[in-house]
Amino acid sequence: MRKEIDALAPFYAFAIEHAALGIHAIDNHGHTIIYNNKMKHIEGLALEDVQDRSILELFNFDQEESTLLKVLQSKKELLNVKQTYWNRNGIEITTINDTYPVFRDRNLIGAIELSRDITALEKILHQPDSKSNKPITFNEIVAYSSPMKTVISTAKKAAKAKLSVLLIGETGTGKELIAESIHNALSPSLQYFYTLHCQSSDPFLIDRLLEDLNESASYTLFCERIELLSIPLQKKLLALLSKSDSGNRQFIASIGDDPVELIAAGSLLKELYYFFSSFAIRIPPLRKRPEDIMPFISTYLARRSERYNSAIQGVTPDVEKLFKQYDWPGNIRELEILLDEVTSLSSTETVITYNMLPLHFRVKTGDRDAQSVEDFIVHRNKELLPLDEYLHAAEEYYIHKAMKLHDDNVTKTANALGMSRQSLQYRLRKIKNER
Repeated sequence: MRKEIDALAPFYAFAIEHAALGIHAIDNHGHTIIYNNKMKHIEGLALEDVQDRSILELFNFDQEESTLLKVLQSKKELLNVKQTYWNRNGIEITTINDTYPVFRDRNLIGAIELSRDITALEKILHQPDSKSNKPITFNEIVAYSSPMKTVISTAKKAAKAKLSVLLIGETGTGKELIAESIHNALSPSLQYFYTLHCQSSDPFLIDRLLEDLNESASYTLFCERIELLSIPLQKKLLALLSKSDSGNRQFIASIGDDPVELIAAGSLLKELYYFFSSFAIRIPPLRKRPEDIMPFISTYLARRSERYNSAIQGVTPDVEKLFKQYDWPGNIRELEILLDEVTSLSSTETVITYNMLPLHFRVKTGDRDAQSVEDFIVHRNKELLPLDEYLHAAEEYYIHKAMKLHDDNVTKTANALGMSRQSLQYRLRKIKNER
């Protein structure tokens, strides 16, 4: 029997790596043991990114809890579940998952997930104006705050000048809406709007782009998150763009962080930045422009009422206060997903109340009463750790999380944690030596 298994092992490995589905398996501690090529493509991560890390460290599950961890907790399969989340590079991902517990001799040893990528489809479905087949224009973008009014004003100038544009902003701030609005404001108008999704390690991505673009057609090319391309692919993209006739072309790119820092970190090609930076437009995160939250909600609910005859007209004062205090790491996109979830489950309600907000959102906003054992990785049949041991593990996790949030900058992390640089370095050395 053992010989038969050994003989089949290469075939299993080949099938896993060449499957059209993403495959992600974890052990009963939440650490990755299988992560196939399709899953790398879906999530934009490499094997070295996921090894030795719990999936809680890798992803920000803003739409739902991790289906893998749910199955690990319940020991029951979950089928055909849609999940929207953000990876550690800030890229939004939506998948349909089938997730199963894995047993050996009736003992749970982990969980495995089969994922179908629907990220591109979800982006199309969640464009407010794509739903009604209307072109996206500047008038459709909510811009009540002073920073957003400046963004729209600068973008209109870029459309008039017809120069290349670089959009700078976090995931979910609406960079793609600004890009399409620029395209639709051009005069004379161009035939096509083409998006190049750069969160891919596909070595033939730029070759396929060249095949897709009609050399005689006029078009706008929007290169989304160019810093996520490898440097060789960035050079290839720059060579392609430099040869293109800019007379009937509009080139727009986006990045998710400060360009100077990206260039210094080796993530962004300096020459590619210069190519796009004729107009550099910074789109502020939602937490920096809370004045836009309620107007966006009003606009969303009006559209919802018009298209689906929804009865909801607003939110209660306590929900408004909560929304304005929350940080919105996923920005406008996260707010829209939340509203989708709340309104799709409503029936006769005319306002969104606190109790209508999903549990996972209330937990994130600090409602301790909303937390339960199910919100954590707790094995009920396993003894609790001694308090000192648990606190030590919590300290290690928290420090690593803080370091990651500050791009492994010891000084910034120490300041954020309220300790000296030397003290943090000591704790980091201690953690490393204890492993």
